[in-house]
Amino acid sequence: MTSNILKTIQLSKKYKHDYAVRDVNITIKKGDIYGLIGRNGAGKSTILRLITGLAFPSSGKIALFGDANPGLNEAQKRMGAMIEGPAYFPNMTAAENLEVHRLQKGIPGKDCIGKTLELVGLRNTGEKKVKHFSLGMKQRLGIGIAMLSDPEFLILDEPTNGLDPMGMIEIRELIQKLNREKGLTVLISSHILSELHQLATKFGIIHKGRLLEELTAKELDQKCRKHIRIKVDDSTKGATVIERDLGLTDFEVMPDGTIKLYSETHIRTISRTLTDNGLIMEHLSQNGDSLENYFTKLVGGAENE
Repeated sequence: MTSNILKTIQLSKKYKHDYAVRDVNITIKKGDIYGLIGRNGAGKSTILRLITGLAFPSSGKIALFGDANPGLNEAQKRMGAMIEGPAYFPNMTAAENLEVHRLQKGIPGKDCIGKTLELVGLRNTGEKKVKHFSLGMKQRLGIGIAMLSDPEFLILDEPTNGLDPMGMIEIRELIQKLNREKGLTVLISSHILSELHQLATKFGIIHKGRLLEELTAKELDQKCRKHIRIKVDDSTKGATVIERDLGLTDFEVMPDGTIKLYSETHIRTISRTLTDNGLIMEHLSQNGDSLENYFTKLVGGAENE
């Protein structure tokens, strides 16, 4: 059974009279790339700060690596994080920056410097000062600093923010490489669903400090995939008719008896065929959204509650 890397239980953070985060329950399994998605100010960075110990919960618990530890002391040694932008010295080289952070963290030996530079694609930067790096290179250096201690769990706050399309691709490929080759579990926050959709294996959608939904990439794809929603009085017979008379197999019968048909077929043809076979039509509609529309509808609905 896959172990939990992170589990938050009713996690809340209150500032004076307002909650930045309220009753958030997140579960991240080993090997996940978890995308925490929400608008700016939704509470994403606050959650990351609570997990990394940069802020303290008003209530609730954080369980890391299977253990609920209010101090998070030992667990934090197994994590790497880049919160609110990478911390670097602009007049130093990439290697010199890593050496400063190695000494600060008390990591023995200098072997990790070269290995980390190689890992994040900065091995050939030589004597080039960080102030002359592109934004994408600076972000990779920030990830390198977070990876110095060879963590099991990496936390990144908006790692693609401000990057051009090529820079986004570089960061995405780096994160996928770390996940694939090192088995690293990753938690990433972003306000760009389309970018996270190309990367994350699981999503948590947060709005105004509350977790609205937690779902896998497959579940998100299913919700957004274009389909015809069919409801008849006998779903078993309906499925048989769709396969036998229409020759369609790309469909699924949901627990409530609704049939989701993913093949492109004229809606009138479906209605006529089902009716001709004695089925009573209760519902027939075209469904499916873009990722952005799905997110907007979910968040918009939450604002009206």
